[in-house]
Amino acid sequence: MKVIMKKSDAKEPFSWSFQDDGKAILRSENYKEKRSAMNGIESVKKNCGDDGRYEMKTSSNGKFFFNLKAKNGQIIGTSPMFATEADREAAIAALKSKAGSAAIEEA
Repeated sequence: MKVIMKKSDAKEPFSWSFQDDGKAILRSENYKEKRSAMNGIESVKKNCGDDGRYEMKTSSNGKFFFNLKAKNGQIIGTSPMFATEADREAAIAALKSKAGSAAIEEA
C-alpha cells in the first residue's frame, strides 16, 4: 500500500489517495495547504484500525462505499464505489492492515 499525494492548479490544490495494488481504496477532500493534507494522511493511519470509525454506505445506484471518520466525527476520506459488500470489506481490511506503514509518494 502507498499514499499518492497530488497537487493541482485548483484553489485547494492538495489531495491524497491510499492505494493498494494500484487501486484507490480511500480518497481525501481537497486541502488548501500541504501540511493539512499530511495531517489527513496521519489521521487515516491513526483511525483506520478502529471499526467504529467506518461508516458503511450504499449509493443510489446500489454500489457500496465507506467513509472513514475521525474521533470528532469529521470525514477523513471516502472510498470509491465497490460492486459488492465483500469488495468493500476487502478494501477496509487492506486499509486496516497496511495503511500504518504506507509510504507517501508525490505525483
